[in-house]
Amino acid sequence: MERDADVTEALIAAARQLSARLATLRFAPPVTHVYDPLTYARAAHEMYLRRYAAGRRRVLFLGMNPGPFGMVQCGVPFGEIAAVRDWLAIDCPVETPTVENPWRPIEGFACRRSEVSGRRLWGLFRERFGTAELFFAEHFVANYCPLAFFERARNLTPDKLPAAEAAALQAACDAHLQTMVAALQPEWLIGVGAFAEARARQALTGTSVRIGRVLHPSPASPAANRGWAAAASSQLAALGVWE
Repeated sequence: MERDADVTEALIAAARQLSARLATLRFAPPVTHVYDPLTYARAAHEMYLRRYAAGRRRVLFLGMNPGPFGMVQCGVPFGEIAAVRDWLAIDCPVETPTVENPWRPIEGFACRRSEVSGRRLWGLFRERFGTAELFFAEHFVANYCPLAFFERARNLTPDKLPAAEAAALQAACDAHLQTMVAALQPEWLIGVGAFAEARARQALTGTSVRIGRVLHPSPASPAANRGWAAAASSQLAALGVWE
């Protein structure tokens, strides 16, 4: 796997800058709590970057934002705990947010709930590539937005925010995505779901990055529940991303 410390350090600096910028934003009801795992799960997130983002990557998979039992708990995008611990070999202490949501407490790597989207995503990559090293030799996985929003126990996605709040959030996340793409220099950006694809097309207008999309692996999607791995593999093959 190609390694370039400058790429890693650029991405770590960009993530810290994004986190600091987002900390200045405020979100009105019905949002009751906002989590930024780039702060309280920074150690795990930066371990992920140091281990798997040290150089150019041909394909960048881009998700929407953290899931409540995935990146929210462990700091890794689509962070199904078992996959992060056993396949990515990342396991480290996770701190507690400054304001913890009592309906969605942070358990870190002790979380026993499954992040279905992450289980499906990393499961496909593991089935196809075998080892994390082989997958990350040409691929990387990131989220467009690092924040998770809650209305008590209910997960609120960024596309449901009011226009004014969304505009400030998107300005910061667009800039971070542009920095990430400049560092990783991908040939392809694949939005995991329609939202991520749309934001990438907006943020990366005028660049040479080819943009596509795969079905989101969420259990809320009937199509994903009918065989997400096969559907996503077919979409990637049709685009020419995978043979």
